[in-house]
Amino acid sequence: MSDLVQGEGLVGLTEIEAAARRLAGVSVSTPLLPADALSDATGAQVRLKCENLQRTGSFKIRGAHNFVSQLSDDQVSSGLITYSSGNHAQAVALAGKLRGVQVVVVMPTTAPKVKRDGVERLGAEIEYEGTTSVERMARAEEIAEQRGLVIVPPFDHRHIIAGQGTVGLEIAREWPDVDLVLAPIGGGGLASGIAAAVKRLLPSAQIIGVEPKGAASMRKALDEGHPAILDDIDTIADGLAPVIAGELTYEHARELMEDVVTVDDDAIREATSWLVSRRKLVVEYSGAATTAALLSKAVDVEGRAVAVVVSGGNLEPSLLAGLA
Repeated sequence: MSDLVQGEGLVGLTEIEAAARRLAGVSVSTPLLPADALSDATGAQVRLKCENLQRTGSFKIRGAHNFVSQLSDDQVSSGLITYSSGNHAQAVALAGKLRGVQVVVVMPTTAPKVKRDGVERLGAEIEYEGTTSVERMARAEEIAEQRGLVIVPPFDHRHIIAGQGTVGLEIAREWPDVDLVLAPIGGGGLASGIAAAVKRLLPSAQIIGVEPKGAASMRKALDEGHPAILDDIDTIADGLAPVIAGELTYEHARELMEDVVTVDDDAIREATSWLVSRRKLVVEYSGAATTAALLSKAVDVEGRAVAVVVSGGNLEPSLLAGLA
């Protein structure tokens, strides 16, 4: 690891521990479940970190609440706004509700109904804009300027990364023998936070990020030496599909992760079906990407102790029958 690990640029363990204290009573310490069939299939000792069982159905409440809870009353007086394909939108809606402030979320026109419904149940106002993260962000910035709202970023902010890092904190403390963590990457906030926590508590452990081949923005950033906009997005994993990686999350990936691998949609679909049928876990496509990396042999894990982060469970109910 670079000396930058201990520098000001990357999120530190003290920030993640402070986030854990803010999240007490808000987020759930999700189970780290043995996955015997995956262990048998891969020759590894595999456990699943089930963030699909988190409040709002994904890990996102961790970062959203950590960010919102540090805003002053004056800052939040007019309300909050974010842009998201759905999981971060629900998390900010909940964080705003807990804080007692109005929330606006900008979602893509293609947002899954299950995620739209979740936002509405939490009382947030929805605006629809385009199909890409760039389009959503531009619209959110416009509305924020017009209405004096605070933007809650989806991934590229140290408070967000520190909140997501509590996933890594829980893994490292519950399973100190873990030597590899597989974390999905969309914008990179979750994988960055996990890496920041695990690398400091268990320096010899490795972190590998997993992206869909049709939306590999972090892989592109690492290959080119800086975040760069993807020419197009084509994946069923809507929660892992920003068109560009974050600047700060890129720095974490470059300094703390051993690799970022990609999996195709067929592997993601197969892994989702496996989790439903073999482990009885309802997992959305984005949440199954890490399991897909195991089943498709994108990562060699034989003989290792592997924590697989299952990031979300907001799957459209209509898709369940086809996965059985």
